[in-house]
Amino acid sequence: MKKTKPKTNYCKRYGYKQSKESGKDLSKDFPRSPRETIAGYVIAARTLDKCRATLAGIAGEYHFDCPLDNFFFSFAEISADQFKDFVATGASDEEVAKWIERKAKTRPRIEIIKWNNDWRYRRLSEMPDAIQEFMEDYIPQFVPAHLRHHIDYFFDIYDAEEKRIGP
Repeated sequence: MKKTKPKTNYCKRYGYKQSKESGKDLSKDFPRSPRETIAGYVIAARTLDKCRATLAGIAGEYHFDCPLDNFFFSFAEISADQFKDFVATGASDEEVAKWIERKAKTRPRIEIIKWNNDWRYRRLSEMPDAIQEFMEDYIPQFVPAHLRHHIDYFFDIYDAEEKRIGP
C-alpha cells in the first residue's frame, strides 16, 4: 500500500474531536473487515474506520464514502454527510452504534440480518457490472497470487488483501 501524506488538516476543517477509538492510521494499518458490525450492520465498522481516518487526515489510500460505504448508507438510509458530521464529534464506537440505531430506517431485525447475510455471502458475479469490471484488474494487482483461489465472496477480496485470510 502506497503511503501518502495528507494535504488537508481535516481535524481543523471539520472540527473533528478525536476519541480513544479514533486513532487507527490507515496509511499504516487496515480498517476493520467489512464483515464486522456496528449497530448490527456489516460494512458499518469499516466505514467508521475510514471516516475517522479521513477526518484526521490519516486515511492513506482508503476512501470514505466509496461504493462499499454507500451500500450501507443506502440500506440504512443515512447520508455520508450526516454520518461524517456525527463521527466528527469524537463519538466512540458505542455512541456511533446508538446514533445509527436512532437514525437508520426502522426495519424488522430479520430484514437487517438478511441484508447482512446477503452481503457476507455475495459473490463477485452478483455485484453491479462496474464493480465487477473494476475488480477484474484490482484483484490481480492487489490480492496476493497464492490467495486468489480463496476468493469466494466479495468481502474475501478485502480480507485477503488486508491479510485476514490465507496462509
